[in-house]
Amino acid sequence: MIKIDQLEIYQSTVLLKKPFVTSLSRDTHAKNIVVVIRTDEGITGFGECNPFLPISGESMESAFAVAQYLAQGLLHKNPLDITGNSALMDAIIYGNASIKSAFDIALYDIASQQAGIPLYAFLGGSKNKQIVTDYTISIREVNRMVTDAENIIENGFSIIKIKLGGSYEKDMERIRRIRETAGRDITLRIDANQGWSKETAIEILQDLDDFNIQHCEEPIPRFDFMELPEVRQKSSIPVMADESCCDHHDAKRLIAINACDSINIKLGKSSGIYKALKISALAEEANLTIQVGGFLESRLGFTASAHLALACKNALYFDFDTPLMFVDDPVTDGITYNRGGVITMPDKPGLGAFIEDGYLQKLNKIIIR
Repeated sequence: MIKIDQLEIYQSTVLLKKPFVTSLSRDTHAKNIVVVIRTDEGITGFGECNPFLPISGESMESAFAVAQYLAQGLLHKNPLDITGNSALMDAIIYGNASIKSAFDIALYDIASQQAGIPLYAFLGGSKNKQIVTDYTISIREVNRMVTDAENIIENGFSIIKIKLGGSYEKDMERIRRIRETAGRDITLRIDANQGWSKETAIEILQDLDDFNIQHCEEPIPRFDFMELPEVRQKSSIPVMADESCCDHHDAKRLIAINACDSINIKLGKSSGIYKALKISALAEEANLTIQVGGFLESRLGFTASAHLALACKNALYFDFDTPLMFVDDPVTDGITYNRGGVITMPDKPGLGAFIEDGYLQKLNKIIIR
């Protein structure tokens, strides 16, 4: 039986080209954890996460510490036992979904390599859809956001995601000016990141009826999810659950109260692919669409997200732009970005993405063997 005989945990910090700003935070760097799992049969799996304090309650430093508990628990286990290893990580520590996702991705990388097929095929998917990412505009002063929109359009992107979550007046002005700049052929999505009250959310979403907005992510605070059905009912714009839906238990609750039209799945919220597939299945049964997104992972993490997207029939929306914001790209192989945000998938067995040892050896690390 194949066994895990070494686990490596790395802290990887990469400068962003410019700060990434939402209603929750302002980030100048991607502060990620890379997990490498090596087996006694010579198969190596790679995983990554971007711990995000305002959403998962994890930082790079806390995730690095928790990762050592998880690694000790997984050492000498069968990496192909995805279900058992997911349960084991949950038994070791509650929550900490982000760092669990890095281990989960690495385990799926090993399992699909061992099967000799790309990860998307291992998950039951195929290349039956084109993945086109949006590009996100950080929340800033209106003129700066309009300039960002102009640059995004010049680079060929046809889908723009706009970060909001300010006052009614400022957010309405942001959308009005960006729509004027973009014209009617560019798809606009908005994301309030929990930044509005219920009353403000309803007012804005009603008043944006004529702006042809594709959907709105997480309009109100996650703890007020019981108010989402009213927001959805009174909005002409589809409502997408994000921070209020981390795992399949959250999805079940939201579906039961008709809280949303779609769900944004992020591996860093769901603890990885194993539970993300459960969310997708619940959403599909309820006739809900999904978006596959992420945090500030590199192309390594987003390659895993792209494999997931090909395995989910109801995945219609893709938010894979943050690796394009990195000053340096430490990843070898994996997804590639073409003009306009069109994604090309790797076809090698497994994840099809890794990080060279030369880069990893420069990082702060711990090895469990």
